[in-house]
Parts: sequence; structure tokens; C-alpha cells
Amino acid sequence: MRRPAHYSSSPRSAAPEAEGAPPEAAAEAPAVAPASAPPKARRGRRAAAAAVLAAAALGLAGGAGYLWPRAPGQVLTQKDIDAAVLRTLQKETLPSPAARAAEAVRPSVVRVVGYGEEKKTPAAKTEKRGRNLAKGKAPEAAEPPGEVERGVGTGVVIVDKGVILTNLHVVAGADTIKVTFFDGLESPATLTGVQPENDLAVLQAQKIPDDLIAATMRSTADLRSGDQVAAVGFPFGIGPSVSAGVVSGLKRSFRSPEGKQELDNLIQFDAAANPGNSGGPLVNMDGEVLGIVTAILNPTQQRTFIGIGFAVPIENAASAAGSPPF
Repeated sequence: MRRPAHYSSSPRSAAPEAEGAPPEAAAEAPAVAPASAPPKARRGRRAAAAAVLAAAALGLAGGAGYLWPRAPGQVLTQKDIDAAVLRTLQKETLPSPAARAAEAVRPSVVRVVGYGEEKKTPAAKTEKRGRNLAKGKAPEAAEPPGEVERGVGTGVVIVDKGVILTNLHVVAGADTIKVTFFDGLESPATLTGVQPENDLAVLQAQKIPDDLIAATMRSTADLRSGDQVAAVGFPFGIGPSVSAGVVSGLKRSFRSPEGKQELDNLIQFDAAANPGNSGGPLVNMDGEVLGIVTAILNPTQQRTFIGIGFAVPIENAASAAGSPPF
């Protein structure tokens, strides 16, 4: 009975040397091929396999900026490939998980500005001072004549036809709304839907970039405390800015400082968020949207971040647009 063929990743050298063959023949001796395969097929498979292995090894070495010299007939080994990969990792600085997440979602993040009569509430005054400082102006500088920024927030594109999710409090009472896309295109937007119980609003941009990308949404069913998250938005109008942290808790409740509204089933997180982050995406490390940043908790009258932020889960947020994602 014929014995089954065995495969080896290294060439055989014993047989040629035993028959008195020269060392060159030993180095070029092929691995054993299946007994049933004809000689030409075996040679073709060996040549293809060698070509793929050599291309992969040379590609890794090129990525490391290094190509080791090889003697004629030398076979690349797994040790050579591992060394090339290690050399690449040592020389190339890889982006952080938060950087990769932000890069994935940033093309879908927009700046949202509501224009109209200036609000006189303490919160509005705090936001105005922050925007002025961010622009290098005096904290109490007056707005120029014409349209007045009532509020600056963030939105995220959920449909590539220009459908945007944001917070209702960002655009509530605004006479006009404008959004600025990732490529700098500014467009008027109209309010097409609201979900007051979750402080959510849906906008439709009148002009959109040709290559507009909608964000990917991810179910929060398997989200756990301690999972890494990032918030992308325009705190005090600066941005897009990125902050990273973890999920601090789930199914939290929040009551607005004025006591006018209570939100339930919120994601608590500790990635820095401030006025202007409202309406922006809270994403996982793959850049998938888990929720819409909605509120920050501060026991004082200051509307600034002290480590506790809240986001509406994306299941609730997407339903505001009439398209539950899951």
C-alpha cells in the first residue's frame, strides 16, 4: 500500500546528499507533493506558493523600510517574516484606538448652529462666554449686528441624503439653522422631527457634499460598564474635538438643572463633554455610534464637565428619525 504524502514547509536535503548530489541541488529540492499529482502540477503549485510567500515577506520588509540581503537560492523562513513584522512595529507608530474611532466617524459629524434672538438664560450666557473665549474674544463681547448665535452644538449624519440627528435643546427656538459638514460646506437645515422625551431633533440639510458618508450605528445591547468610548463634537464651537473615556454606567436618569425635564435609560460616560458637544456621537473604538451626547452633570451652576456625561442610546435616537436601526 502506498503511504500518504506529507507536506513540509522546509525543503528536503537528505536525499540528494545521500545520492551524492551537489549542495545546490539539496537547497533546491522541493517539498513532497501529493502522490496523485502529476509532476507539472506539483511544480506549478510549488512555484505559486513560493511566489506568494516571497511577495508577502518582501511587502512586510518594505513596510519596515528594510530589505535584508539574500544569497541566491536562499528560502525565506517564518523567522525572517516574524523579524520583518517586529521591525515594522518598532519603526511605525500606530494610531491609538480613540484616534482610529474618531477618524472613522469624523466625516459624518457636523457643526450645528441655531440663529435668532439672543437668549438671556444663565446657561446661554455661559455658552456665549465659552464661545467668545474659544474665538479669542473678550468673554462678554457683543455679537455683531445681524444673526445672533443662539446655540452651537453637534450633529451626526445618519442617512447620506443629509438626515442629521442632534439635540432638541441645540435648535429649539432658533429662527434659522445652519450645519457645517466635514469638508467645510455650510448649508441651511430644516427641523423635520422631534422627540422631546429624549431631547432629540432630526434635521434635513438643504445642501450636502457629493461624498457624504452616514455614520454606522451599533446596538447597545452588549454594552458594558468599562467599555471604551469616544465623544466627537464642537465644545464651545471648537472642533471637531475628540475626547476618550469609558462607559461609567447604564440605564441612568438625569434631571435638567431647571427641573423641567427628566431623561431615562441613559448611557453614563466619563469622556470629556461640554456645551457644544450636545447632539454629537458617542462611539465605540470602531467608530460606530452608540448614542447621542445629551447632558452633563454638575452640582454647581456651572455648565462645565466634571466627569459625568450622559448620552441617549442610539436605539432611542434612531427611532426619532423613524428608522430604528436594530
